[in-house]
Amino acid sequence: MRLRRSGTVSLAGGHNHAMSLGDQASRRLERRWAPRYAFRAGLEIEWGSAVLRGSTRDISSNGMFIEVPDTLWIGAGFAARLHLPQPVKLDCLVKRVEPGRGMGVSVVLAESESQKVYNDLLSSLTPPGV
Repeated sequence: MRLRRSGTVSLAGGHNHAMSLGDQASRRLERRWAPRYAFRAGLEIEWGSAVLRGSTRDISSNGMFIEVPDTLWIGAGFAARLHLPQPVKLDCLVKRVEPGRGMGVSVVLAESESQKVYNDLLSSLTPPGV
C-alpha cells in the first residue's frame, strides 16, 4: 500500500500541508495572544540569494501575515524589509502556511531603531482607549 502526500510543494522545495478548518481555528486560538491589526504594506523577503516580494495583510507585536504566492515552509527563517517611510528590518520565522495565499510569521526586530518604528506603527493602529 502506497501512501500519498497531500499538500503542495513550496518555492524552496518544502511541502505545505493543508489542515482542516477546525484544526486551523483551534491552533490559532491557542497561539495568538497579541491583537492583530489590518495593515497593508509592501515587503521584501531575503531568503538565501533570492528576494521575494509580498505584502502584509495584518500585523501584531509578535507577528504578521504575509501575502505571497510562493511560500516558504513552516520553520523556515528569513530576513525581511517592511516598506514604510523609514524601512523596518525584521527577522521572521514561518509559523503557518495558507497555500496560494501566504504565510503567518513570528517577528523579531533586527535593530533597535526598527523596533521603535514598528512599535510606533502598532500604536498608530491601536484604537483610542485600548
